[in-house]
Amino acid sequence: MVIEKRPPAAAKQKLRVLLAIFDFPVLSAGFRSAIEAETDMEVVGQADERDVLQDRINQTGADVVITECPPLNACGRLGIETIDQIRDVRPDMRILVIECGSSSDQFSMVLKAGADGFLTRDAHAVDVVAALRSISHGQTYVSPAIVTKMVSTYLLRTPHGNFEDPYDSLNEREREVLVLAATGHTNREIARIFHLSEQTVHNYRACLMEKLGFHDRVELLRFAIRRGLISVADL
Repeated sequence: MVIEKRPPAAAKQKLRVLLAIFDFPVLSAGFRSAIEAETDMEVVGQADERDVLQDRINQTGADVVITECPPLNACGRLGIETIDQIRDVRPDMRILVIECGSSSDQFSMVLKAGADGFLTRDAHAVDVVAALRSISHGQTYVSPAIVTKMVSTYLLRTPHGNFEDPYDSLNEREREVLVLAATGHTNREIARIFHLSEQTVHNYRACLMEKLGFHDRVELLRFAIRRGLISVADL
């Protein structure tokens, strides 16, 4: 009896990360350790100076670059210039920016400038990995610490008795998409379930995320669990 051997399955390509943290070598080392502990991502290069960044991008072919945002002072513009420098070489490259100052405006500034994600300096290894996975899938990621601060600020500014549950603003279809998206279904899978186009599902998903004030699936998942819409057993 002849047994045919199947060719080995092609290995899934790892997410390639370039480190461009110029002024904080200890932080860079910590990120490298967190990334290389994962089986689906790797550090493919490091730029220690801004003037070699574009060369490193071309040499490594990285998918994502992690860089820093200097404080918002006379040198603060460097954070934005670095983003512009990356976009000039690779418009499609994902950019994760690390907070390097104490200004609460940094995250909105860098996201408007073209970054895909923003992490505070006290981010844990799990946050770094979550951010990389999120932005590699086309999502925007903001550090949970910032989201918590934003929610707290909103609650403090909202007069008593006028608080509205954002979940109530969702229509029936948006609530259905919320549950499926939170449990990891892609737009294509949701479209098949409801016999809709992927663009329609994308629109539903974008609307519900905006209404709830969320930026990625992790926030959506936490919300769905807290609301009792899904349980850990559903995951």
